[in-house]
Amino acid sequence: MTWLRLDGVTRRFGGKDALSGLSLDVEQGEFIALLGPSGCGKSTALNCLAGLLPLSEGSIWQDDVRLDTLPPERRGFGMVFQSYALFPHLSVRRNIAFGLQMRRLPRAEVRRRTDEAIKLVQLEEHAGKLPGQLSGGQQQRVAIARAVVLEPSLVLMDEPLSNLDAKLRLEMRTEIRRLHQSLGLTTVYVTHDQEEALSMADRLVVLRDGRVQQIGTPEELHTRPANRHVADFMGYRNLLPMTVTAVTPAVVTVEGAGLTLRGTGVGTLAVGDEVVAAVRPEDLQVGPDGVPVTVEVVEYQGRELAVEARTAQGTMLHLRAVERPTPGDRITVVADPARVLVFPA
Repeated sequence: MTWLRLDGVTRRFGGKDALSGLSLDVEQGEFIALLGPSGCGKSTALNCLAGLLPLSEGSIWQDDVRLDTLPPERRGFGMVFQSYALFPHLSVRRNIAFGLQMRRLPRAEVRRRTDEAIKLVQLEEHAGKLPGQLSGGQQQRVAIARAVVLEPSLVLMDEPLSNLDAKLRLEMRTEIRRLHQSLGLTTVYVTHDQEEALSMADRLVVLRDGRVQQIGTPEELHTRPANRHVADFMGYRNLLPMTVTAVTPAVVTVEGAGLTLRGTGVGTLAVGDEVVAAVRPEDLQVGPDGVPVTVEVVEYQGRELAVEARTAQGTMLHLRAVERPTPGDRITVVADPARVLVFPA
């Protein structure tokens, strides 16, 4: 495969669009993450790509071959499911070899490729065990090996880490990225975890209500979200309804709920417009000459503290602090104008 194209891919259930007009070009070797909250259409997109759901509209192409008219088994894709979907009565080796045997490959070829896949996911010591004798991370590695042993043109992963604990998630993130790079795989990966997507993907596709909100590199989406919905999903927890009071080519000044902020406008804005100011918690700092707030909740997070504080007008702010405040304390917070984004409401 040199390229894959989704052209206006749409899927309806009961007359309602679960996925609407998804268009995307994927280059060979790319790692694409479909990102969004539950119900946004990301798993629907993956199932349409895999052939598990027929399209309502649109088409899918691979190197000038139309795929959406082919059954799943003829598309040649590897799939890693959220639930692992391993055969409980088969050993690790037999689980991984199953797809090769179904393709009636020579026995020596099946053995060679199975051995290579087991070594790749570092499960040599567990090759004879049943899935029930493995940890969650080991089972996930078996599922990944079963997908890549087929040497597919595309690997599809549907939230494969969501059932793992925090430590295993970090380990498996690194493992998946290592396999992707070492094998030169083309991968489409579904997740609702923005940190996971940022750390693994070459490009992200953010979905909301079945529609694409933004496509770009992790850096682009992290620093320049296209709208308030992308900003919300990319960590801008402070989304504040405000009104524009001044506009210059470089800075937009907004006021509301007892706050005055200066930031960067996204789109065309004018004085009097209703807007949403977006600020990440780490970009709100405790400092002099700021907005007075009352601390309500303090959470210890290692190097820093997550703080929830409320203004006199009742607006809740999420911020970070180095020194521990006490619930009930009165502090003042400031925001760097270069780190505040202002979106049309």
